[in-house]
Amino acid sequence: MKKLIFEKTGLPKDVLQLQELPQPTPKANEVLVKVKAAPINPSDTMFVQGLYGLRPELPSGAGFEGAGTVEAVGEGVELPLGTTVSFAGVGAWAEYIIVPANSVIPLPPNIPFEVAAQVFVNPFTAWAMLHESKLQAGDWLLLTAGGSSFAQLVIQMATRKGIKTICTVRRDDQIEQLKQLGATEVVNTAKDFLPKKVKTITEGKFANVCFDATGGELGGLALQSLAIGGTMWVYGMMSQQETPLHNGIVLFKNLTVKGFWLSTWLPNAPKEVRKEAAQTVIGMLARKELQTSIEATYPLANFQEALQHNDKEGRKGKVVLSM
Repeated sequence: MKKLIFEKTGLPKDVLQLQELPQPTPKANEVLVKVKAAPINPSDTMFVQGLYGLRPELPSGAGFEGAGTVEAVGEGVELPLGTTVSFAGVGAWAEYIIVPANSVIPLPPNIPFEVAAQVFVNPFTAWAMLHESKLQAGDWLLLTAGGSSFAQLVIQMATRKGIKTICTVRRDDQIEQLKQLGATEVVNTAKDFLPKKVKTITEGKFANVCFDATGGELGGLALQSLAIGGTMWVYGMMSQQETPLHNGIVLFKNLTVKGFWLSTWLPNAPKEVRKEAAQTVIGMLARKELQTSIEATYPLANFQEALQHNDKEGRKGKVVLSM
């Protein structure tokens, strides 16, 4: 089987190699999945660079999630062969992957593999962060990196709950797309000073909550855009720069800064909450109530082109590898 491997950390385009390896055999409580599609997420590329919370054990596979069909199962697993599943596990950028049985989710056959491949990282995180934020209808949610695939999912889920969203972008050509998805307001931070704009939009109330993916200068401005008692949930650091934490703002506004990582949240969330998350996300995708933007799909052999496309400025959807 073919699999993308890296033997040292670095930029994915420099260190990833497509290798031919023996097809693995599942052990007890494991599943062998024939991978059909796997997205390229920011967490995937950061992992290859050694910049993610989970450190690679070299040599390592790449890619954290995907979708495919059950090819074989180990002892104690009752999944029928051929079942369409979404899965989470290191090494998704491959023709086959072994994953624990508890990390696969059987899916309805009407969900395309390119969509099914994105079930875990972004939709689950979007649902979970909204759940944990306790936002109510009429509240304001500020989203940095508003044009990202993750933010687009949050916009849609928040809109269904009556939560108002303010999204940050750096280009005007992203505004219309986000408005169509349900964004209440979109702010081009290349033109407008974010705290002042948020104050105007909210009629002086500012945002109740911010989901921040960027860190750095924009993260600091987002912190200034929060209301008294507001909370910033940090789930990324795309700028690769620390957020300046202004003690006075945090102190006098009684602000809270929290981190969110799905890998930590999932095993610690109550079973009924995890079940609700899975049922809600899968149901919305199956009923096409949740749009996932896919910009391009590349064969695994063309991974270099896929990585190059993924790095393009102005990308409006996910880049997916197909096997």
